[in-house]
Amino acid sequence: MKHRNRPQRCGVYQIMEVRCLVRRNIFTHLTKPAFLLGFALIFSFSAINSNAQQVNAPAEPKADATSDLKTSLNSLSTLYQKEVQRLEKQQQQAKELFDQGLISRLDFEKGDKELADARAKVDQVTKEIVAANQPAVPLAPISELAVLGNEVWSTGNAKIDGLIRHYGSQYGVDPYLIYCTMSQESKFSSGATSYKGAQGLMQLMPDTAARYGVSNPYDAAQSIMGGTRYLKDLLKMFNGRVDLALAGYNAGEGAVMKYGYTIPPYDETRNYVKLILARYGKKKTS
Repeated sequence: MKHRNRPQRCGVYQIMEVRCLVRRNIFTHLTKPAFLLGFALIFSFSAINSNAQQVNAPAEPKADATSDLKTSLNSLSTLYQKEVQRLEKQQQQAKELFDQGLISRLDFEKGDKELADARAKVDQVTKEIVAANQPAVPLAPISELAVLGNEVWSTGNAKIDGLIRHYGSQYGVDPYLIYCTMSQESKFSSGATSYKGAQGLMQLMPDTAARYGVSNPYDAAQSIMGGTRYLKDLLKMFNGRVDLALAGYNAGEGAVMKYGYTIPPYDETRNYVKLILARYGKKKTS
């Protein structure tokens, strides 16, 4: 039996259901655009904030070549001073052994020579530090440098300058790179001998000298020839990378390869490369 109010109640329910469906449909259609609009606004604000931070971020300071040079010189000075202290202690012990007749005069004098060479290096790098702290001297115009020719760089010995140019041309190595390397290696002293056994103007080790047919490493022509050929081979080996060639010249090509074709993590080698590149780069950019 049907209730008498049933049709009326059903009519109300139907209207309510229709209204609910309409509201739900409207809400569904409005929610998606609103969500997308909100996401877009959040992304926009984030991008604006990120750009503002980038604009307001302080610019990274540019590397100061002069400061870098001074740092390298100071580091090298510290290394050389430590070496002098080590040799002084070693020579003091050698003197006691010599006085007791346990070592020969030749061995004792060899130690004296090594100590003198080490002290000379300290003196030299000290002079370079003083020079680096002096006000920069304005460079002459390029046209004047071209006219000066030999005065742009010189070892102070016309014969050695001529040999540098001769072998540089013969083996395809920049003469100025040979000059910079020689300056760092021996300070243009033909009779230089390091405590490690490197000899002559280009400070060739005995094995390296033998490899390039150098029978007398103290002979200027032979030393420059051997050193230039070695630089040529290193440049070829490291695809023209001057920094790696110099690192190989100082520490050996094996060390460069051992450390993944990078400059070996030796303080002396890294400072050696920095100092030569600092001088070599000035000529290239002047």
